Amino acid sequence: MSTLERLGLSLLHRIDPERAHGLSLRALRAGLVPLPGPVDLPRLHVTIAGLRLPNPVGLAAGYDKNAEAIAPLSRAGFGFIEVGAATPLAQPGNDRPRLFRLTEDRAAINRFGFNNQGMQAIGGRLAARQRGPVPVGLNLGANKTSTNRAADFAAVLAHCGPHVDFATVNVSSPNTEGLRNLQGKALLADLLRQVMEARLALARPIPVFLKIAPDLSPGELEDIVEVALLARVSGIIATNTTLSREGLKSANRDQSGGLSGAPLFEKSTRVLARLSHLTKGVLPLVGVGGVGSAEQAYEKIRAGASAVQLYTAMVYDGLSLVPRIAQGLDRLLARDGYANVTLAVGTGRSAWL
Repeated sequence: MSTLERLGLSLLHRIDPERAHGLSLRALRAGLVPLPGPVDLPRLHVTIAGLRLPNPVGLAAGYDKNAEAIAPLSRAGFGFIEVGAATPLAQPGNDRPRLFRLTEDRAAINRFGFNNQGMQAIGGRLAARQRGPVPVGLNLGANKTSTNRAADFAAVLAHCGPHVDFATVNVSSPNTEGLRNLQGKALLADLLRQVMEARLALARPIPVFLKIAPDLSPGELEDIVEVALLARVSGIIATNTTLSREGLKSANRDQSGGLSGAPLFEKSTRVLARLSHLTKGVLPLVGVGGVGSAEQAYEKIRAGASAVQLYTAMVYDGLSLVPRIAQGLDRLLARDGYANVTLAVGTGRSAWL
């Protein structure tokens, strides 16, 4: 981390977290943040669900909710980017304050509630952007007041799908009342049926991923895998934030909302390994939750992930963390004799089961 980046993070940590989030996006758009360009190393090249990635380290949804900083983020070292979540109608989300740092735990709690400018504004930006060096995906959401949330997901995909490289069905956010109920077998099957019909109607059908919660029972995971396979989704992203507060030390530990960051690493990786076991390599998996180092990214890959995503760790280690993780992952693969990252996928799964 450079002195300038360290100073910038120190200043951001002195103000309200949501305001700091917004200022970081403005700094990116204004060109005030040094960007290394994509990390493109042969050992890290991976193809997942038809997407060719220069490296398997991606940006998780939630940072660039309204697709406002895609160009600079594409030059920040990520192998792929996910923006959103987008809902059909713009909505303000839950009342503030709704984002909390847990510095002692290197974590965050948010209860945003899908605050976004809606699919018209977000789709317009996606359509107007110049195609960059890495794939860009969109996280699909549903409006809080919707009477047909499954139709909301399909509508956002139909509107924005032509302008992205992949989409993610987000039924795992804990901050929209009742949303996680859509992970139930019958409701999920109906939702995915509608989404996949919308996908087929696109002139250029794109990969569709399903993002799940870390707080599911073994039986619920089995149901999700069964439904996902029948629906022919392109892969599963594991996992979203957790409702657990086990072992936290920070003053904000009792705030309601979804917990992300370092405390989620073990729980999310166990879910990932279980999914890898259940899917037997048929469905690509993306590992999310607590990734803050090259070693942790490597653990996710060895547990069964073909790619990983991060977000909260950047709150504490800055954007320069991204190329550090990718380059460190390359060194770890070389150390262990892997010519390509795909050869390491799942090799350590049994340790997490």
